[in-house]
This record gives sequence, structure tokens and C-alpha cells, in this order.
Amino acid sequence: MNDTIKELTVTKSLKLLCDGFKNDFAQYVFAEIQNTDLFEQIASEFVMENIPVVDVETQMELSGMLLESLDIVAR
Repeated sequence: MNDTIKELTVTKSLKLLCDGFKNDFAQYVFAEIQNTDLFEQIASEFVMENIPVVDVETQMELSGMLLESLDIVAR
């Protein structure tokens, strides 16, 4: 029974830490340059695969607009 109480205490402590740091983590992820590069690549791929825009310049502009609308938040 003592192990169960210890596990519940650890789980509760971790949950509190997670809740306390989740917004900082979301900001950290969004600010990291390698993630920005990844988001740009994903946005470009998304536009190419899902939105039939022929002009490359227009595709880039739309990708940029999608990136500007992106926000990472903790729930």
C-alpha cells in the first residue's frame, strides 16, 4: 500500500510541475530556430500537397501566411 501512495504522490507532483511549466515549454518550442525551419518546411509541403496554387511565389506567400497564423499553446 505504501508504494501505491508514493506513486500517486510522484504522479501528482509531476502533474503540478507539468502544469507550472507547460506555457514556458510551448513558448520555448515556438522560439527554437530549428522548429521554425521545420514549421516553414511543413507549411510549404502542406500548401504544395493540399492547395492547388501553381505559382511558386504565391505558394511561398500562402505558406508564410499560414505560419503567421500558427500559435503553439499549452492546453
